[in-house]
Amino acid sequence: MAVSIQSLLDNDFYKITMQQGVVKLFPDAEARYQFINRGQHIFPKGFAEALRISVDAMAGLKLTVEEKHFLLKTCPYLDHVYLDFLQGYYYNPDEVKISQQGGELSVEIEGFWYRAILWEVPLMALICELYYQLTNQQRVSDEEVSERAIQKIKKFKELGITVADFGTRRRHSYQVQSLVVKALQEHGAGSFIGTSNVQMAMLNQTKPIGTHAHEWFMFHAAKYGYKMANSLGLEHWANVYRGDLGIALSDTYTTEIFFQQFDKMFSKLFDGVRHDSGDAIEFAEKTIRHYHSLGIDPLSKTIIFSDALNYEKVKRIVDFCSGKIGMSFGIGTNLTNDVGLTPLNIVIKMTEAKPAKGEWTKVVKLSDEHGKYTGDAETIHLAKTILGIL
Repeated sequence: MAVSIQSLLDNDFYKITMQQGVVKLFPDAEARYQFINRGQHIFPKGFAEALRISVDAMAGLKLTVEEKHFLLKTCPYLDHVYLDFLQGYYYNPDEVKISQQGGELSVEIEGFWYRAILWEVPLMALICELYYQLTNQQRVSDEEVSERAIQKIKKFKELGITVADFGTRRRHSYQVQSLVVKALQEHGAGSFIGTSNVQMAMLNQTKPIGTHAHEWFMFHAAKYGYKMANSLGLEHWANVYRGDLGIALSDTYTTEIFFQQFDKMFSKLFDGVRHDSGDAIEFAEKTIRHYHSLGIDPLSKTIIFSDALNYEKVKRIVDFCSGKIGMSFGIGTNLTNDVGLTPLNIVIKMTEAKPAKGEWTKVVKLSDEHGKYTGDAETIHLAKTILGIL
C-alpha cells in the first residue's frame, strides 16, 4: 500500500508564511537541504524506492479553489499576489534526490528557495509513515488514538492553558493526525487553539498556527553574516507582515545572542518568542529578565513552548510561568505519534544557501543544546567564533 500526500496544504503553516517572505524578498535565492537521521534508525530494503514513488506523486498536487478561499478568509496577511502564485505552484520531484545504502537513507533537496522551502515537512511525514508501514509495526486502534488525545486535552484544559498541534513532521501517519486534531477540536474548547497543519486547520475549521523556522535566520546569515542574521531576519519579517505573525524564534544562534539583538524596538514590536531547545525554565527566566530590563511588562508578552513537550513538562512550565509571563504550547510528537510505537528522531535542515549573485554558503543552527546543532564542525566553529560563543 502506497503512502501519499493528498493536498498542497498538508504542510506546516510556517512554510507558507516563510514562502511568501521569500517570494517577496529573495526570489532569486537558492537552497539545499539534507535529511538527518538523529535516531540512527535502520531503514528497510526498498525504502528509497517507495519514498521515490510517493515524492513523484506530489507533482500532481494543486491548490484548490476551496483551499485558496480558506487562506484568503483566514489569513488576511497572505496577499492576493502570493495566493495567485501558490495556486500556480507545483512540486518538482527533480529537486529531491533519494538514495539508500543498506539501512542508511539519504535525502537531499536543491532548488530556488521559494520552491524548495515546501518540501521539508511533507517529506518528513512521508518518511515516518512509510517507515512504520514497511517495517510492519502495528499501532493502537483509531479509538485509542482519539481517546489518548481527548484525555490529554482535558488535562491541559484543567491547567488553563492554550495548546496547538505542531505534529505534522513526525506524525505516525496522516490518519493519526486527522484523528488527533478532530478529537482536540471537539473536546478542547477554550484550550485547543489550532494546528500547524494548514489542511487539518481547514478541515476542522480551526486556525493555522505558525510564523517562521530556523532556516529564515540561517539564510540571513549566509547573505548578511552571522552577526546580522537575527536583527535583519526580524526586520525583514516585520517588513513583510507589518505586525502580524509576531512570535520570534530565538535559538538559531543561541538565545543569549538573540536577546543581545532583540532590542526595545523588536521587543515591543513582536508579541513574544518561541522556545525550541534547552531548559524551558531557564529560557523563561531569561525572557522575563529581558523584558523587565527594557521596562516591558512580561505579562503583555507570550512564550510559545514547542520543544518535546509532554504533560509533565508542560505542568512544570505552567507552575513556573503563571503570573509572570504569557504562555502557550505547541505540542508535536506527543500528540501525533503517541500510538504505542517508538517515534522517529529525524529532521531535514537547510545545509547551504546561495543568495542572488552570491556563492553557495554553508549554514548552521546553534540551538541552546548541542545535540540539536546542525552543520559541519568547521562551520559551527566559525559561527561560534564570530558570535563570541564559548
